[in-house]
Amino acid sequence: MGVKGLQFFLDHCCPEACVRVNLREMAREHAAKVQQGSTSAAIKKEPTLVVDGMACLRHWYTCKDWVCGGQWKEYVYALKSWVTVFTSAGINLVFFFDGVVEEQKRPEWVKRRRRVNRDIFKVFCHIKQHGEQPGGELFCLPSALATFTPFALRSLGLTVFRSEKEADYEIAAYAAENHCMGILGQDSDFIIFESAPYLSLAKLSMDTLTTVMYDQQKLCQTIGLPVRQLKLLAGLLGNDMVSEERMQHVRDNAMAFYRESHPQTHRGDRQGQVVLAVSKFLSSMCTKEDEATGNIPRSLNLSTPQRELLGKGIWYYLLPWERSLELDDIKGFENHVSPEILQACRDKHVAAEGFMVYNIVCHGVTECSNTLEDEHDSELLPQALVYKPCRQRIYGLVLLGGESETRKKRLFLVAEQSGHSLTQPVMKEWFVFPGNVLNEPELVHPVPVTLPWEDQLTLEMLWFSTAVSISALRLKTFLSIFGCIELYKMFGVIEDSLLAALCLVTYIVLQVQTLSQEDVDAYLSQAVCLRLKTNQELQQIELPFLCSRAVQLGSLYVRGLSHLLGANCASGCPLPSAALMPWQSFDGRLFHSKYLLAHSGTEGTALVDEDPSCLSLFLQLRDELTVTCRKRGRILQSRPQMPQQNAKTSTAASYRDGDPDGAEGWRRSRPTSAGRWHEEGWRERERDRRDPSDYEDGESTWWRDGHRGGRRGRGGPHNMRRPPRQSRGRVFNHRGRYQLAPRWSQPHRSGT
Repeated sequence: MGVKGLQFFLDHCCPEACVRVNLREMAREHAAKVQQGSTSAAIKKEPTLVVDGMACLRHWYTCKDWVCGGQWKEYVYALKSWVTVFTSAGINLVFFFDGVVEEQKRPEWVKRRRRVNRDIFKVFCHIKQHGEQPGGELFCLPSALATFTPFALRSLGLTVFRSEKEADYEIAAYAAENHCMGILGQDSDFIIFESAPYLSLAKLSMDTLTTVMYDQQKLCQTIGLPVRQLKLLAGLLGNDMVSEERMQHVRDNAMAFYRESHPQTHRGDRQGQVVLAVSKFLSSMCTKEDEATGNIPRSLNLSTPQRELLGKGIWYYLLPWERSLELDDIKGFENHVSPEILQACRDKHVAAEGFMVYNIVCHGVTECSNTLEDEHDSELLPQALVYKPCRQRIYGLVLLGGESETRKKRLFLVAEQSGHSLTQPVMKEWFVFPGNVLNEPELVHPVPVTLPWEDQLTLEMLWFSTAVSISALRLKTFLSIFGCIELYKMFGVIEDSLLAALCLVTYIVLQVQTLSQEDVDAYLSQAVCLRLKTNQELQQIELPFLCSRAVQLGSLYVRGLSHLLGANCASGCPLPSAALMPWQSFDGRLFHSKYLLAHSGTEGTALVDEDPSCLSLFLQLRDELTVTCRKRGRILQSRPQMPQQNAKTSTAASYRDGDPDGAEGWRRSRPTSAGRWHEEGWRERERDRRDPSDYEDGESTWWRDGHRGGRRGRGGPHNMRRPPRQSRGRVFNHRGRYQLAPRWSQPHRSGT
């Protein structure tokens, strides 16, 4: 994010503001000031670096296989090594992660999500054509990396915060308030705030622990503006608060003014010229009073709406003690919970201990970024639709389920005092999947969670009660959200992480009718085997080729773990959060290898690395899943996809050339039971078993710049399921397989 063009200007046009610094020396100087007592007592005893965690995700994830769903054990090991470099230098680290997407920044968020979807389309095209992971130009971070990284850092004993508002703002405020030695990130907003020094993550050398510090004072000297006017400059250049389009006329005037004044200079990159031109133009407009106060010059001739927008942009950069008032916050459903629940939501959210519940209560909005999903795969539902029923129950548990009479009376009283009627809350969902144009949020109705033997299930009971009986109630509530309460008897019999995996795979089987016995075997065998695998052993797994369907199933599982985490928080945490982490039950490369084995017909001990104890546990999990699903009329079928291992070039060529033994031969070899899952099959079969409102669906973080990763595969066909579809024109114009039909002209009905 940041200020448009300012980071480029700093790096390419303002060398005097780029100062190479050694972080070890900075830490020693900071510690010396504390010892001399020449600084405020508020300064932390340890030199502290505030880290923009979202900006670091790509810097941290250097594992070779990113497309398979994430090499999570290796990733956690890399995190630990990275942190150790700083702590050994005497530097304390504090991490911040985005907790919400502010509504004024939603258009930019949507624009980025659409762009990443185009890249994901290309990723799957590459996998199908070559049977291998694409190169770094299409690198995408594994799904839910931003969700689970804070938990990984907390497990290493580090201080982690999730923001209640914009993370950049809270980082700057924390760094200033605690007199930290610097902010490590890659966002030009940090040089606008009057906070701690802005240190470049992109130019960080871990070997020498050196980087570039962007000097705010030297920047101001170069562009001829006082520090207070940087906030106005940011709005005129364009940022997440003030779109580029709204101030385009000001920049055009500034460029014309600048070229008249400097006809012989600055023929270089326009980005650098614009920053300097707007700065000079602004300087010519400002009076001494404007420079002292940071006010918007009247001579800019802005309309009232434009002036108000710029005012909001300036206000954004004012730290808490600089603000005379707070703008109105977007309210969620705070009136639907008790003050104690509301405070607990905030505390857990800020401490990065919770997930999803805060956004439900305080904002009434949930979102999910891009997921590796193949828009040409008509058999697999998008994860947004797969997990929608459990999200509805989470919403119901938090906002509706088992409301006590006292709580109901309080809600009616609040409604009466405010002059509004008490209506059922409706959640706004921004979930990204192929075909969803994200023009508006999807409105999703909560579904109450009911337990047959529990007359009055309240959130206060689940969250705060210390009664022994409530422990069992918490777990049963959690399992009920996923429709598999029978698995309660497995608690204490198997490890918590395996219980979580069993619950998740059972839920996926119940929701995705095309999931086969081979898919289940791959999920469960890798969860069982992962417990005994070292980080080195996981890295040594060889994959003969990649399968696009396995790629999507891997991402589907990891997204499911984040839903387990949200349900666990809502249910009062019956399972420790550590049991729900992906490094406990999933490794992308291991899963992919098990998938290829299972669909090749491998069974028994061979699927679990010839380990009898693993085989016994695997069969136990599979039996429990089978029985649970059979009770609900879901019978798993064997549908091996017949993975081929001939040379990828010949296979891909036969598909491209229309060889009947390639595409048509593949179709003939498929079981007849799969014949009905045609292009729009998921929509028809979902209608048969769900309420129509379940189709009403409308963020990690992804990065698309170059990456040095991108492991090349070792041959094999492009995809063991079907030939690649031929594009009709440029790939990014493809609309996708999951575009919802425009039949929702009538008001939406609540889901069940």
